[in-house]
Amino acid sequence: MDHGVESSPSFDATASQWIHLVGVGIEVFGVLIIVAGIIWSSRFIYRREIRSRYDSYKISIGRSLLPGLEVLVAADIVKTIAIELTFASLGLLAGLVLVRTFLSWTLVLEIEGRWP
Repeated sequence: MDHGVESSPSFDATASQWIHLVGVGIEVFGVLIIVAGIIWSSRFIYRREIRSRYDSYKISIGRSLLPGLEVLVAADIVKTIAIELTFASLGLLAGLVLVRTFLSWTLVLEIEGRWP
């Protein structure tokens, strides 16, 4: 009797759960990056120059959103690996990556005034 073969489904389930938890942890980290960036960007609200307040605030928030979006894409990839890979889950991942990539590009356009 080979015990390695019997415990394999249990190991796969446990590994999948851990990978999913790691993905959730990465997601939480990405959200924390975005929230911290928004809080940090609020320092521009109290600047003396009225004209540059909005632009500085907008650019600072955009710069904090970019790494947050990148981390969220990484979390989606990790979580997709944790579940059974199907065409539906792969399609969902591709859609999420496309939307977040488009958001990143538009943020770079807004910050730098040019396409990346």
